[in-house]
Amino acid sequence: MQPTATVLVYSDDANTREQVRLAAGRRPASDVPAVEYVECATLPALLSTLEKQHVDVCILDGETAPAGGMGVCRQIKDEIFDCPPVLLLIGRPQDAWLASWSRAERAVSHPIDPIALAGALADLLRENNGAQAEVQPL
Repeated sequence: MQPTATVLVYSDDANTREQVRLAAGRRPASDVPAVEYVECATLPALLSTLEKQHVDVCILDGETAPAGGMGVCRQIKDEIFDCPPVLLLIGRPQDAWLASWSRAERAVSHPIDPIALAGALADLLRENNGAQAEVQPL
């Protein structure tokens, strides 16, 4: 059985969640594991998921209401121990500085470009996998 990576997709818009899944696909690059998606439409669902199961990467929609992805990103970076890396969907390229403020590792702007999204997700999966490989058991 091949390993899979869990990617949490947070957006109040079901169409946005679907666009993310379709754009990134089951395997965003040949050198990363297959992806299993977990979808969350509300902040309580996202926080519960992060507490109950392992997540390799979070994709957060900055346009989600009432709790936008930028504020949520900053919150989980402060509150979740060993928070997974975050890919933030921003409204326009000029909002990249807000993604920096939120402490997201990557940002992709709307409308979703499948190549940019898959590339950013694959980068985060590679980086996360490398960081996990460096951890040595005691």
